Amino acid sequence: MAAMKPRTGDGPMEVAKEGRGLVMRMPVDGGGRLVVEINAAEAAELLECLKGVVPQP
Repeated sequence: MAAMKPRTGDGPMEVAKEGRGLVMRMPVDGGGRLVVEINAAEAAELLECLKGVVPQP
């Protein structure tokens, strides 16, 4: 039987440095949060992708 892990719960979007990586927690529709661990190179690539679709003030 697989170990049951507690849900991360609802909350704001946040990114925290944990160990060598970055842990990103994003709220999702229907409740709960999506938790993704990425490294610095992946975070930089994500930033560049978002700059292409998010309007700049």
